[in-house]
Amino acid sequence: MLNPITAQWLGRQDYPQQWQALQHHAKQLANQQSHEIIYGCEHNPIYTTGKRGIDNRYTKTLPAPWIKTDRGGETTYHGTGQVMLYPIIHLRQRGVNIRQYIEILEVSTIKLLKIYNIYATRRCGKPGIWTNQGKIAAIGIRISRGVAYHGMALNVDVDMRYFNAINPCGLGLKAVNICDIQPQYPTLEGIFQAWSETFNKELI
Repeated sequence: MLNPITAQWLGRQDYPQQWQALQHHAKQLANQQSHEIIYGCEHNPIYTTGKRGIDNRYTKTLPAPWIKTDRGGETTYHGTGQVMLYPIIHLRQRGVNIRQYIEILEVSTIKLLKIYNIYATRRCGKPGIWTNQGKIAAIGIRISRGVAYHGMALNVDVDMRYFNAINPCGLGLKAVNICDIQPQYPTLEGIFQAWSETFNKELI
């Protein structure tokens, strides 16, 4: 059995700088110059879209900056009150394929939410995590030279007005926060640490 991967909470980070840091660490891991790690943070308000560039905006003008990234997935919002889980994992060395890895990410999120008495599920063909009230977590990853980076975003106490400008997963359903379902919840860092634990258990 492999040892659990170290988790590091970074607080609030600007997205472009954090994206560059993820790319750098993933390259080092691929070159066997670094170790696997799980980063966690929240971002200043920004919209990001995946490398396919699917436009699921409702309006041309967005209330926060927009950036195109190298991850998969459609346009989504990142901002304060949202926990980002950024594992950097050598899938090739672990013998884990992309479908298995997405399942690990999603199941670990479902088990995390269960800790807070929130029932959540996956939806066939639609990456992310859903509750009866709406989409609570988004997923978007990139694999380069066998190494996975980017990760998942979990809505905890996000200003939902930002989501009004986009169509999450193109389904016409709203996004939802943990605080909308469970008024009592830990700090963002506390949620990240618990999330890292459920992720480690699923990965190992």
